[in-house]
Amino acid sequence: MKFHIIILLLGFSLTSFAQKIEKDGKTYEVKKEKVFVDGKEVTGTLKPEEKTAILKEASEKLKEEAKVREAEKLERANKKAEKALKKAEQARKKAEKKLKKQAKLQKALDKSQSDLKKSQSKYEKLKGKGKLSPKDEEKWLEKIEKLKEKVEKAKKKVKKG
Repeated sequence: MKFHIIILLLGFSLTSFAQKIEKDGKTYEVKKEKVFVDGKEVTGTLKPEEKTAILKEASEKLKEEAKVREAEKLERANKKAEKALKKAEQARKKAEKKLKKQAKLQKALDKSQSDLKKSQSKYEKLKGKGKLSPKDEEKWLEKIEKLKEKVEKAKKKVKKG
C-alpha cells in the first residue's frame, strides 16, 4: 500500500514540473513559462493568444491537481481521525466493562459480608438462648466458616479485578 502511495506521489510530482496540454490535436508540454512540442521549445513561434491559452490551461490543470492532492490529504487525515475515534471508543467500552465487572464483584462481596453477619448474629442469638444442640452448633459453625471463606474469596476477586 505504501508503495502505491509513493508511486502516486512521485507521478504527481513529475507532472507538476511539466504539464501536458492537448490543444488543436497537438500535445503541448508546459514547463514554467515555456511551451514545448515533442521536446522542442516553441514558445517564441506561438501566437500570443495561443501561448496565453496554453499557459492558462496549464495553470488551471496545476490548480486542479493541487485541489486533488489537498482532497486526498484531507481524506487521509479524516481516515486517521476516524481510526483514532474508533480506538478511543473501544477503550471507553473496555473501561466501562471493567467498571461494571468491578461493581458486580463489590456487590457480591457486600452480599457475602451481609450473609456472614446475619448468620453470626443468628448463631449468637440462638446460642445465647440455649436453643442449640451440640449437633446444631457444629452445623452453624461450619456454615459460618464457609461464609467466611466466601467473603475472603470475594475480597480477593475485588482486589484482583
